[in-house]
Amino acid sequence: MSDRNDVKRYPGLGALSLLFFVYLYAPLAVVVVYSFNENRITGVWTQFSTKWYASALQNDALMDALKTSLIVAVTATVIATTIALSAALAIIRGRDLRFRRVSETVVNLPLLLPEIVLAVATLILFSLIGLQNGMLKLIIAHSAFCTPFAFLPIRARLQGMSLDFEEAASDLYASRLTVFRRVTLPLILPGLFSGAMLAFLISMDDFITSNMLSSGGTTTLPVYIFSLIRAGTSPELNAIATMLILASLILATIALLVASRGERDHE
Repeated sequence: MSDRNDVKRYPGLGALSLLFFVYLYAPLAVVVVYSFNENRITGVWTQFSTKWYASALQNDALMDALKTSLIVAVTATVIATTIALSAALAIIRGRDLRFRRVSETVVNLPLLLPEIVLAVATLILFSLIGLQNGMLKLIIAHSAFCTPFAFLPIRARLQGMSLDFEEAASDLYASRLTVFRRVTLPLILPGLFSGAMLAFLISMDDFITSNMLSSGGTTTLPVYIFSLIRAGTSPELNAIATMLILASLILATIALLVASRGERDHE
């Protein structure tokens, strides 16, 4: 009821919101539609075809870039989520308020700094220590900047969780490990999953750091797509983008379902 009153109170708000969403999603809709264009000229529609999806899936360079991105993203997600979980438990369950504030600032610092600064600093660091393995460089760098993205949902879940369950388990002589495994972890699982999915998507989407650190044989998918764009757009690019959009929607839907189920279980 209040939403309707707000629309009446501010004339034009509904139209402005609609215009904003059209501006936001119209380019994505164009990409999806023209990915089914049979014509190689992107802006000229001829007839419906799915041949560009088959062409993209048969592109060996594309598949290698996708494989590299998945290896880096999955490994970085596991590392970043583990670090974020440990940091959230230490910070939220810590008793020293000054320690909590300083620690949160340190963990969230990559969010406050421009990514180009972090990428240059990481590149200089790897040069100084002589690290040459391209895959390892990508995994370390992605784990570093994905950690705060995994940390935020986990911290929010821990902050909203009552201590009564953990205290009850401790009163029943459960060890700390048992309390964490049987009580804390199931309760924060939706936040943990959301943080992991967010870290995975951020890693898959990263371009600046990956472009600076990638070397022969370790080209990620965003870097490969950028190399194709410099040669001009093609329906194959639209097909790749459409598949990425679909994968992102599936992951986001799963994360929302897990989060909503966790909220119902928590109530």
